[in-house]
Amino acid sequence: MAQRNTYFQDEIIQKEIDIKQLGRTIKYVLPYKKVFMLICFLMLIAATASMTAPLLLRYIINHTVIAKDYGELLLIIIGFVTLAGIEIGINFAHQRLMGKMGHNIIAQIRKDIFYKLQELPFDYFDSRPDGKIVVRVTDYINDLANFFTNNLLLFLVYIVKIVAVTVFMLAISVQLTAIVLGAVIPMMVCVFGLRYVIRKLFAYLRARNSNRTAFLVESIMGEKIVKNNNRSAINEKVYMEIQETCAKTWMKIFMRNELNTPTVEVFWNIGTLCLFGISLYMMLHGNNSIDAGTVIAFISYMSLFSGPITQVAVIIQQLAQVSSNLEQIFDTIDYPVDIESKDSGVELKDVKGQIDFENITFAYEDDINVLENFTLNVKPGETIALVGPTGAGKTTVINTITRFYDVKNGKVKIDGIDVKDATLASLRREVGVLMQDPFIFKGTVIDNIRYGRPEATDDECIEAAKTIFADKCINKMKDGFYQELEERGAGLSAGEKQLISFARIILKNPSVIILDEATSSIDTETENLIKKAMDVILKDKTAFIVAHRLSTIRDADRILYIANKGIAEEGTHEELMKLRGLYYSLN
Repeated sequence: MAQRNTYFQDEIIQKEIDIKQLGRTIKYVLPYKKVFMLICFLMLIAATASMTAPLLLRYIINHTVIAKDYGELLLIIIGFVTLAGIEIGINFAHQRLMGKMGHNIIAQIRKDIFYKLQELPFDYFDSRPDGKIVVRVTDYINDLANFFTNNLLLFLVYIVKIVAVTVFMLAISVQLTAIVLGAVIPMMVCVFGLRYVIRKLFAYLRARNSNRTAFLVESIMGEKIVKNNNRSAINEKVYMEIQETCAKTWMKIFMRNELNTPTVEVFWNIGTLCLFGISLYMMLHGNNSIDAGTVIAFISYMSLFSGPITQVAVIIQQLAQVSSNLEQIFDTIDYPVDIESKDSGVELKDVKGQIDFENITFAYEDDINVLENFTLNVKPGETIALVGPTGAGKTTVINTITRFYDVKNGKVKIDGIDVKDATLASLRREVGVLMQDPFIFKGTVIDNIRYGRPEATDDECIEAAKTIFADKCINKMKDGFYQELEERGAGLSAGEKQLISFARIILKNPSVIILDEATSSIDTETENLIKKAMDVILKDKTAFIVAHRLSTIRDADRILYIANKGIAEEGTHEELMKLRGLYYSLN
């Protein structure tokens, strides 16, 4: 089993910016490479248009104003407006293309991680809180969506602008470019250093947010237990401690972010003063390559420089956050699936129900066996009851039939076929499981009954419910079989949930039926109704019943007392009572 991770344990990030993880996103971009190339081309045109404006301003100051050529000035103004229009139009086009491409990429990542969650073994879910899984599928992917649809485009735009500004400045004057870079480079060092500190804080905050969500989900799911045990005040304290840590970290991030603007302004002002001062000195000492128009153009280029540099630093900080999110997302996508169908798996058909456990050994944790050399042969149509102390391995036995977990050693066979050689779809079609706490999905009663057989008609669903007399209970609801149910069956009694789940399994009509304490939460009246139906349901079917209520297993063909990693006692109810052993002590 994977190492347990709880709500107060941070998920460890291996690298701050993992190029390998970022590189893996390329496969999601490749289907849109033509669109991406078009976006890059449009950005180059837009950058060129924006870089031309300072050159026109330089020309106006050096030539048009001096010559007082107002006709030419009007043409240049029209040129300004045209360039601005071109830039706006191109920006709109590539933003729309990038947004559409980004949404498609994120949709594919969402699809991949959701599909993987359907395949993951139970030990993945057993080893981490539900909240941390939810965060990966929602918050982390939302951050990715924002990056791919907005920030990735801006990052590319800003990089292109920085390069373009540098090229244009060098083309005009190497000397003035050196002055500008003399101010810009220290500014970059300060800005990027500041973002590095903020990146560290964001990584810490991300872990706290994950812990907070995990604790929140756990508290909501266990709300009745929380209230019943007067844990509300304690849970509030725990939550506020986590929340306070998040708030303090946010404040640290905010304060450091506030240093960003004054830092840029200081270096921009220093750069402007140096540019004016040195340019004036050079002009006064006969340097004809420097003129007023050139100085104004360089100031314009400086303004085009400072914004992109600051934003690139911000986006690199977000890139670190995206990288850590990708690490967690790909950790889920890459999680090994040990329980899967073979390419040449056997399709189970016409299953008679012979179940054989051949010297199986099972452990949830390494070197801590729950079952050892467990052997059992079950004939078709036989009903086997499993009893014993909590944690002895009763549920483990039945979990190996469905391959919810795989055995370490030995084999579990259905009709002589190793369950590992059967396709998972056919195996789980032929084996039906009823849990102690049935899950009710949001939707109508009929939708819940047909969950295992989506193609079933309404009449078939209603008939299945009638088989166990559930129709009487269901028809008391306002809309009967078409009553809308809330998630987890909120508002339904335990008995009503069980009746719906029983109808679900009857409609599915599997060859092997497993009842894992499925009647323990049902009132006596409901249990009597189900018991009558069970005689019909289990006829000619192999059944395994895990129960604490011994009244539900008295008629089983065999009763197994599970203890000490195996079968301690075996026989019918009468035989075991005569032994006056472990089973007898339960009565």
